[in-house]
Amino acid sequence: MKETGAIAGVSVAHSRATVDEIESAGGDGVRATVSDLLARDGVEEAFALQTCNRSEAFVVTDRTVDGTDALASFAPEVRGGAVRRLDHEESLEHLMRVASGLESLVLGEDQIIGQLREAYEESKSAGGIGPVLKDAVTKALHVGERARNETSINEGVVSLGSAAVRLAATEIDLTDGSAVIVGAGEMGTLAARTLDDTAVSEIVVANRTVPNAEFVAGEVDTPSEAVSLADLPAVVHGADLVISATGSPEPVIEPEHVADAGRLVCIDIAQPRDVDPAVADRDELTLYDIDALEDVTRRTRESREAEAREVEAIIDEELDRILRAYKRKRADDAISAMYAGADRVKAREVDRALSKLEAQGDLTDEQRETVSDMADALVGQLLAAPTSSLRDAAGEDDWETIRTALRLFDPEFDAPPEVPGGTSAEESGPEIDGPPESIAEELDD
Repeated sequence: MKETGAIAGVSVAHSRATVDEIESAGGDGVRATVSDLLARDGVEEAFALQTCNRSEAFVVTDRTVDGTDALASFAPEVRGGAVRRLDHEESLEHLMRVASGLESLVLGEDQIIGQLREAYEESKSAGGIGPVLKDAVTKALHVGERARNETSINEGVVSLGSAAVRLAATEIDLTDGSAVIVGAGEMGTLAARTLDDTAVSEIVVANRTVPNAEFVAGEVDTPSEAVSLADLPAVVHGADLVISATGSPEPVIEPEHVADAGRLVCIDIAQPRDVDPAVADRDELTLYDIDALEDVTRRTRESREAEAREVEAIIDEELDRILRAYKRKRADDAISAMYAGADRVKAREVDRALSKLEAQGDLTDEQRETVSDMADALVGQLLAAPTSSLRDAAGEDDWETIRTALRLFDPEFDAPPEVPGGTSAEESGPEIDGPPESIAEELDD
């Protein structure tokens, strides 16, 4: 019987890492990351999560060392202090905290729920989701929903897009200003909606696909316009604020795009970067990235401390529940393997005993039942203590004892050994009822 695998995880997130480090760890996307991890020795399941604030990966292996080895190259160019490595229990708790918004740059933000679901579907499409990660991510999403339904963790909370607008308002007067949103995804849409509540007089949405930009422009009441990315130099020229949040792998705003602009604030909330850092060389241009939003979001975080404690209580409850189920499953795997192997040996030996007894005279049904009952009793009594020990081991996180039991009671452990010529030991020679005579004599001493 196969052992229930354990999760190992690695996280490069905003709390420890810079934007560049998160980008470096992100690799080529969720599917590529999952496919690469599944190709590594011992990896049975894999899940990856990549957002503007974090790049994370989780694997399921039978042996802890295989999980550690598989994730060793996830962020090879990121300094050690920016990388957090997680064992099974830590991975489960971390996923719950992420889904609840407790690990977000903006405490309690809602976007992470959708991002986690999308990452799950992408990982599933890449063949990475099995029973262990399915339970883990599903539980995390359930906890995230509980957090938002049962607490006020997301009440009035700002998104990265709205945090960007708030940061811009500390730098320039948005009254009657012109703002450009680059990107028509979720972050761009949220930024546009937040700008709609300010005194800006115009919002321009630029996107590679113009119909998508038109959709976002239609979401706001402020006079708005949708343009192609090719029109960026023209619209940036007269803008006061640019917020960029595309999914482009390369910068979409280059120094030449802002060469003729006047006083301009650029806020880059994309991952990887949308704005070439060289644009900041202009005297009248101020450039902010995700790291700069920390101060803006800190105030929101402080106002949500009480709600966060309530969410943590939910996480503690749900983590205890899933860990109990996991431990029980690990013990049950070993116990089932143990009983399955013992039952096969019992059935074989009962058949042999009954055959020998039949050779000595006919047996009644009652006598056959007596022999079978005795064999059942022996198996039950012999395995009672190991069963109890395995359940205790699971409760005490003694996984080495469980692994040892699974190896000792491998489903094939009682198969007849092969001998030269392709026959089994049973077929090749007489049955041996006891040890060789020399060994028997030694045991008697």
